[in-house]
This record gives sequence, C-alpha cells and structure tokens, in this order.
Amino acid sequence: QVQLVESGGGSVQAGGSLRLSCAASGSTYSTVCMGWFRQAPGQEREAVALIYTGPGSSYYTDSVKGRFTISLANAKNAVYLQMNSLKPEDTAMYYCAAARSVSSCRNRDFGSWGQGTQVTVSS
Repeated sequence: QVQLVESGGGSVQAGGSLRLSCAASGSTYSTVCMGWFRQAPGQEREAVALIYTGPGSSYYTDSVKGRFTISLANAKNAVYLQMNSLKPEDTAMYYCAAARSVSSCRNRDFGSWGQGTQVTVSS
C-alpha cells in the first residue's frame, strides 16, 4: 500500500500559479503510474494529469494542456503538478493517486489516494 499526502493548494486569482506536491511513502516500489485528479462540487472526478514512473511519459486532459505540468521526484517518492494561467474553472479539490499497473493507469483504476487539497481560482 502507498500512502499519499498532498499539499500546496490555496486561493489565487485568475492567471496565477500554484504548485501542488504529493509525498508518497510505503510500497512506492510497486507504483507504475501516478496522477492528479480533481473534483468540483456537483461534478464527476476527472483525471487531470498522469505520469508513468518508468519512462516518464505523461497524459493531460485537454483543458489543462499547455498550462499544467506533471513531474516526478528523482526518487519517485513524490509527484508535482505545476499549474499556470489558472482559470476559475480549475477550482476543485485536487487528489493525488497511485496505480500499480499500466492497465490500472489506463483504466483510471487507482488503488491509493491522498486526502485532497483545495484549489480555488477567483476571477
């Protein structure tokens, strides 16, 4: 099992930036893929950005391409989400997650989740 703890959320004005961090502990050697998800009130949770721990290849949902960047710590024990040019529609609770297989990552079937960090963007 992998334990995940997010930090770095907060309130910013539109156009601003935030950097989310997720510290991983426990059985991190089994992690194949890590990701950031978000959920706004009344909306379904969506995958924002994913990254494979081996090759480092990444995925972004269309609405954040060119604005958000996901990255891994060298020791693969942390994942970050740099968010630039933030928009009010980025307001949500952001969650870090980890998956143990490529298929789990592709199917968005993540077994480990953090508690979430709130991001609020005002216009």
